[in-house]
Amino acid sequence: MDKIVIRGGNPLLGTVRISGAKNAALPCMAAALLTDEPVILENIPQVRDIETTRKLLAAMGAEVELGYGRAHHRTTICARTLAAPEASYELVKTMRASTLVLGPLVARCGRARVSLPGGCAIGARPIDLHIKGLEHLGAKITQEHGYVEATTDPQKGGRLKGAEIVFDKITVTGTEDLLMAATLADGETVMQNCAREPEVADLAALLNAMGAKIHGAGTSTIRIKGVDKLHGARHRIIPDRIEAGTFIIAAALTGGDLNVAGCDPAHLTAILQKLAENGVKTAVKADSVRVMGDHPLAAADMNTEEYPGFPTDMQAQYMALATQAAGTSIVTENIFENRFMHAQELVRMGANIKIEGRRAIVRGGTPLSAAAVLASDLRASASLVLAALVADGETIIDRVYHLDRGYENIEEKLKGVGAEIRRVGNIFPKRAAAPAQS
Repeated sequence: MDKIVIRGGNPLLGTVRISGAKNAALPCMAAALLTDEPVILENIPQVRDIETTRKLLAAMGAEVELGYGRAHHRTTICARTLAAPEASYELVKTMRASTLVLGPLVARCGRARVSLPGGCAIGARPIDLHIKGLEHLGAKITQEHGYVEATTDPQKGGRLKGAEIVFDKITVTGTEDLLMAATLADGETVMQNCAREPEVADLAALLNAMGAKIHGAGTSTIRIKGVDKLHGARHRIIPDRIEAGTFIIAAALTGGDLNVAGCDPAHLTAILQKLAENGVKTAVKADSVRVMGDHPLAAADMNTEEYPGFPTDMQAQYMALATQAAGTSIVTENIFENRFMHAQELVRMGANIKIEGRRAIVRGGTPLSAAAVLASDLRASASLVLAALVADGETIIDRVYHLDRGYENIEEKLKGVGAEIRRVGNIFPKRAAAPAQS
């Protein structure tokens, strides 16, 4: 199993280019199931979750063609024939976004069978909101043997019916899944309390290019007028705001001078505002953020919230920053109940962190030293990389397959701006993960 080895102490200098957003690309790939014509997606990141989704779509009968050379970030999907509208456990056990195919499949084929998802161990991610919404749209749902099965009534034309859906709580994948399903439903669907993330708006932009009639994506109320058929389209995926935020924090932590290029600063407002409280100096342009890390870091409390608030996917990285900020920061996790698993590994590196339920009390300004650490999930992996960049000595990070799920060539990008980092094979005995702090 691969590990990443990092020797800390080097400031990050130069320019790093941000890849396409994994969390936008995955629902857009699922949207290709809604039509029998080719959907061309550009700026697709080369990460493990994308490859898993390619295999999943191919297993259903879709033709998935990858670009080569300069076009290697382009994928063409043509779901002309869907012989097997099923997402098996073997294909989706490592990826929670597998539920995104449920809505498109039942809308297009009248039936779907999808394994309950796997993914990161950061708390419960129930799909009850997906199921409730599909039932409002007229689907019949059964659950057994770890699978969700959805069917439409052939006596009612085999199509979903428009409905009013009010989400009990904000859900990004639930909003995306039902948004896709509603595009082929008879009549109008109105969804309330929707997720407002940029990735939702990006999906809607693709669907509208395919012939859907969607209004309000990116707000809490989305209206969808169902159409009989969708067609192919070409669409460019938005930049990854979480990757951008990760590199911005990396530059601030290491005292570097880094230009984070190819991002959308409008998607980073909450992150940049919080980092300004920490004393991080930035210069924002239309598609880049320059970080000048020559100022001391100050502590600041942070609460994760749904967009446009501070993203939960940046909480672990922010905690790494807080370990080096002068003073005490209180980090409150409001989205997931078990997302402090990285804290125990940061403590192994010398951080002073105390967990109290959904709060982490971080007493900053403590020097970090190299250690052998374990990554528990995707963003925890990133926080350990950040900590290692400023730790004294050589840190070995195990289970970096989590990192590969969402960051494209992160070691090459970091190496290109001055980090001393390399990927290696099995170099130390396996260590059992400690139980999560509570």
